Amino acid sequence: MPVQRTALTDVLNELLQPAQFKDYGPNGLQVEGRAEIRKLVSGVTASRALIEAAIAEGADAILVHHGLFWRGQDGRVTGWMKQRLSLLLTHDINLFAYHLPLDAHPEFGNNAQLARHLGVAIYADARGRFGEQSLGFMGERRGDSAAALAEHVSERLGRPVTLVAEPDRPVQRVALCTGGAQSYFEAAIAAGADVFITGEISEPQAHYARECGVAYIACGHHASERYGAPAVGAHVAAQLGIEHVFIEIDNPA
Repeated sequence: MPVQRTALTDVLNELLQPAQFKDYGPNGLQVEGRAEIRKLVSGVTASRALIEAAIAEGADAILVHHGLFWRGQDGRVTGWMKQRLSLLLTHDINLFAYHLPLDAHPEFGNNAQLARHLGVAIYADARGRFGEQSLGFMGERRGDSAAALAEHVSERLGRPVTLVAEPDRPVQRVALCTGGAQSYFEAAIAAGADVFITGEISEPQAHYARECGVAYIACGHHASERYGAPAVGAHVAAQLGIEHVFIEIDNPA
């Protein structure tokens, strides 16, 4: 049975609590489509490829981590923006996007899901979160060296990773903050991490890792954030009794 768009909006907002975050763009319903929803497609980014694949799936709504609108962007509807919006509006598809709220959810969010995928047990007490807006997650994975953990991450995510560390350095306390979270490295060090896992690395972080003796693993922005949206999508679809499909659009970044 279909559900109303308002019902899906309410369930997503209740789960992800977007009002609690200071974010870089609007969270929630970004493009309004048809009122009744039978099938929800989830994906990482509202790219044209994802929208086209969702149309082929017969989706009524799309749920993503990276939406269309960001603070400070050019507001003109031309080029790629026109193409994406045209597809959504022509096919009457709703677009829902949750950025930081989808990183932060303690069970279905990107950080929690990546930790689960990598076998990192997140601390249940205050040690389990760090950094601005408590977006960083901290836990343990015992018995690894830095090189062994990097190899494990690479195998689990199916792509090469960048490791900055002495290969044999023991690591146990694992800090995670998915995506472009290089700036959280110093907060992870202050929180007592042995290793920091994120999506990207910038030039300064390599020096911090060498000088502070804390390992740094960069595994790709997209690769680190492809587990939250399908987890949320599957959860809310089951709650509402609608169909859900996750569509993976490969991205080397």
